[in-house]
Amino acid sequence: MCGRYALYGPASRLREAFDAEPEGFAFEPRYNAAPMQWLPVVRQRPGGERVIHRLRWGLVPSWAKDEAIATRLINARGESVAEKPSFRAAFRRRRCIVPANGFYEWQPLSGPQRSARQPFYIYPVEGAFFGLAGLWERWTRPADGEEIDTFTIVTTAANAAIRPLHDRMPVILAPEDYAAWLGAATPVASLQGLLKPCAEAALALHAVSKAVGNVHNDDPELVRSL
Repeated sequence: MCGRYALYGPASRLREAFDAEPEGFAFEPRYNAAPMQWLPVVRQRPGGERVIHRLRWGLVPSWAKDEAIATRLINARGESVAEKPSFRAAFRRRRCIVPANGFYEWQPLSGPQRSARQPFYIYPVEGAFFGLAGLWERWTRPADGEEIDTFTIVTTAANAAIRPLHDRMPVILAPEDYAAWLGAATPVASLQGLLKPCAEAALALHAVSKAVGNVHNDDPELVRSL
């Protein structure tokens, strides 16, 4: 599961890390990115040029009757992404990378507070960004013909670092695999080989304020250790 993340840049390093330029928007730091928000995503044009566009988080398949399905499709399980009707077309032809400085996960508490959960911030040990495996789709609203580009984050089984918090984690691509994930000619078997947990040693984490649970909170304090 991946339901919240942070992307605060800086923009210059974002461009460098993903060899892509923001197009059509001015980059703004986000410390509490949430589903149904418009967020930066790296896509590749047919000619190979990478660009960063803002897409809405929560996939709407092209065949969907309405966009309400988006809230149920913020993540795609890597184990079934090639077969599931909601994702299989995007997996074959519309892959993207979701840049993040880190993401959040919540750990259930035991004892008298067992109904509460403690949020943790997970971030790279080295480098400024994660490149999360994503899929995107273009949906046309029947009422007015408006085209809406949406995305989902692909998940896999949690590694040992994340397992105490949750049994799932986002697929974190190695920078050397960005070209293969975005490339139109990459064989399906090679793509499926990328859908695995990253090494535990690549991740660091610490407990953060429960304020991150409120989507209206969005400031640097959210990623700071308690």
